[in-house]
Amino acid sequence: MFQILLAIHVIIAVVLIVLVLLQQGKGADMGAAFGSGASSTVFGSRGAGSFLTRVTTGLAITFFATSLALAILAARGTDAPGSLLEREQEVEETVPPAADDEPEAPEVDDELPPPAGE
Repeated sequence: MFQILLAIHVIIAVVLIVLVLLQQGKGADMGAAFGSGASSTVFGSRGAGSFLTRVTTGLAITFFATSLALAILAARGTDAPGSLLEREQEVEETVPPAADDEPEAPEVDDELPPPAGE
């Protein structure tokens, strides 16, 4: 399920990028209003902007929905706690408490060889 949703998400992202790049900016409307080649477009003088805007809006909503669904699926798939406080409590539980006793000194071996000068 996660892989299918991820593939759909990537496809929507690519199509959304292409659609945004195809759209004309707001500054191009003034030239189109005076008839600078707008009549030779496939969608007419105003149809392309409206159609592309609606498709882009629909794909953007779908993109956000798939992003939310992927985030929920990813969060359910992990065993990690949800909040930082829960993570901190788990770390405190796994770390053994520090011993208050001083470490014992190593035992001295009485059978050491005499120093070289003697």
